[in-house]
Amino acid sequence: MFNSTSSLLTALAQLLGARAVLTDADDCAPYFKGARYGDGSALAVLRPDTHEQVVEIVRLCAEHSQAIVLQGANTGLVAASTPDASGRLMVLSLDRLKRHIEIDAVNRSVTVDAGVSLQDLNEALAPHGLFFPIDLGANPSIGGMIAANTGGARLIKYGDVRQNLLGLRAVLMQPAGQELNLLSALRKNNTGPDLKQLFVGSSGAYGIMTRAVLQVHRLPKQSATALVVPRDQAAVLELLQVLERDCGEFLSAFEGISGAALQAVLQHIPGISNPFAPEGVPEYCVLVELNSTSDPALSGIDLDSLLMSCLENLFGDVVENAVIGRAEDLWRIRHAISEALRHQGKMIAFDISMPRSRMAQFRDAGLALIADNYPWMRVMDFGHWGDGGCHFNMVWPASASIAYSSDVAQEIRTRIYDLVVNEFEGSFSAEHGVGPYNLDFYRRYTSDAARQLSGGIQNLLDPHSLLGLTRFS
Repeated sequence: MFNSTSSLLTALAQLLGARAVLTDADDCAPYFKGARYGDGSALAVLRPDTHEQVVEIVRLCAEHSQAIVLQGANTGLVAASTPDASGRLMVLSLDRLKRHIEIDAVNRSVTVDAGVSLQDLNEALAPHGLFFPIDLGANPSIGGMIAANTGGARLIKYGDVRQNLLGLRAVLMQPAGQELNLLSALRKNNTGPDLKQLFVGSSGAYGIMTRAVLQVHRLPKQSATALVVPRDQAAVLELLQVLERDCGEFLSAFEGISGAALQAVLQHIPGISNPFAPEGVPEYCVLVELNSTSDPALSGIDLDSLLMSCLENLFGDVVENAVIGRAEDLWRIRHAISEALRHQGKMIAFDISMPRSRMAQFRDAGLALIADNYPWMRVMDFGHWGDGGCHFNMVWPASASIAYSSDVAQEIRTRIYDLVVNEFEGSFSAEHGVGPYNLDFYRRYTSDAARQLSGGIQNLLDPHSLLGLTRFS
């Protein structure tokens, strides 16, 4: 048993090398602050570059009863990967665990270290005509994507991480340093409970994932993209149903963008102009994408013509306007929204979901709630209508007559979540996970039975509460 933190740090430095154990304030600073929430401190930042080093770190820290917080690319938005303000934790960063990318093009799978970034993975896959189709505005690590079960803008066609995870390897806290090797590339394996799924969406609370096997997909050979202005909110869902019926498996994205969000992009992001000019910005529009892996010369299917024909049939009834343009230009608008909103004032962000059939009703109810009770707030929402996800984001303008109040912001958040969960059968966290930032809401909306089961599993895997800050019990 160690008798001091210094002796533990000495042992860790001997294991990892002094340059992989950070204690200097300037060196540690990037690991202490999250992308949106979380700003603490820690005793040290540990940066292993092999699975074996992770195993030994866990053993050493468990022997010393030293708690750790797991971090990947630190792009999460619920403070699950950043230390608290106590200064007593150690950050275990997997940003150097990224040596291994093994591609099986025939199986359409890849075995990859947890610290590999989404961008690096797709760059390695591209020469094989493959990609991992989780489309995000950030560049997370694969381990972090599994921990949060990310979905992204193309979930409607490709599914989320859970649906594309074939296997993983994890290091457990109990017994300390125990390896759980589930690195199978099988799509069919019915030999017992699917244990890998325990770690998906767990915010890293159940174990430390060091490697994963992912299902990957063929790169599209053609695509068609449009910004479509629906008649009204109800017409958004009509448009979605028609596209799914008439375009079938080619529909790969269906993203709603409010006029307020689009206006923020045009105002604050250089190089983006109004795609509907000379007409003004519409009240609401939808980014629609079709893609196909088939060769149009062989299949006889031209997606631009298919999309144009489908939209023309809806003009004057479901559709008021549409712009079919370059995918890069239209997607740039969608990906620029979050950055643009930060220029508008203090943002109150939401990552919610509900059955698709309830989306239009919720938006009407949410807008009315804010207009009636918080008229100075500006709702600038966007989201994944194709899978029932919505970023019902809003901004407290710096110019508002009422000064920003964290208590009022929390009141707004609670009222919106109550509306989503209690009245529209939805979730307060569609894909960002739980994490310390969402723990109070997890306890507010999760049944006692579900909490007891989730907490019981966590207590079994981490009985001494040494891994992370997210407690499910």
